[in-house]
Amino acid sequence: MQSKEVIETRILEIETAMLAPDFWSDSAAAQAKMKEYQDLKAKLAGGGGYDKSHAIVSIISGAGGDDAEDFSRILFEMYKKYSAAKGWNTGLLSSNENSMGGFRSISFEVDGSGAYGALKHEAGVHRLVRMSPFNSAGKRQTSFSLVEVLPKLEDLPETHIPDKDLDISVARSGGPGGQNVNKRDTAVRMTHIPTGMSVQVTSERSQLQNREKALEMLRGKLYQLREEAQMKESRGLSAGASTKIEWGSQIRSYVLHPYQLVKDHRTEHERRDVERVLEGDIQSFIDEEKSLDSLGEKV
Repeated sequence: MQSKEVIETRILEIETAMLAPDFWSDSAAAQAKMKEYQDLKAKLAGGGGYDKSHAIVSIISGAGGDDAEDFSRILFEMYKKYSAAKGWNTGLLSSNENSMGGFRSISFEVDGSGAYGALKHEAGVHRLVRMSPFNSAGKRQTSFSLVEVLPKLEDLPETHIPDKDLDISVARSGGPGGQNVNKRDTAVRMTHIPTGMSVQVTSERSQLQNREKALEMLRGKLYQLREEAQMKESRGLSAGASTKIEWGSQIRSYVLHPYQLVKDHRTEHERRDVERVLEGDIQSFIDEEKSLDSLGEKV
């Protein structure tokens, strides 16, 4: 096992290399060094990586139409209430809302120490079963939403994204007061050219602030991409495998009809007080998942 001194020396060497103007000229070699750097930092921290960081949460509607978009709204409210109970602040980054108050997609930040460490366990497909309020026949409807959780990362040598790797466009962002009132070119769409990953921030801030928020999201996405690739490599899975927002891929089910039950399919933890869970009381699910993580680390 490497000693703390050896790890610290190697980290310093890589940090020095990152500052070189030509560091990103060889993308494959740079990514390999970044991966090694992240692994070494995690070892030095005793695992957990960025668990103390603030978080960025995105919710994307999947199969289920209007019900899925309403489910995304319900999940958004659930995480807002959970965060408020923890003393964390939430702020909207972007949203695509339908005419009935549901969300096709929504992204928001959660500012609070340890927010990422807790909420990262919520990442995955969530499933809702209920009597549909959008169906005149009152039939039972199953819908799905995907939750994505990223660490909110500062611009450090290990997370820095060179300007040459970015494609940035600016669009008009509407403000309060009506369709044609107070509109400004502040909405920022940012694409990471090497990976093709895109983010968009449309919240009511200056263009400069929206640009920084978009960069935070991209830094988090790149970190997550490296983490997923490393995990899939260790499990012998294809790096290109993706999650479908539909039946069979859910991590948790919320059943309101014909019975009341919330079940986490990773830990088998169950609760029958569904309304309380949807009001933000999700700590027991997070604690169970953390316990499962601890067992995995010991093994």
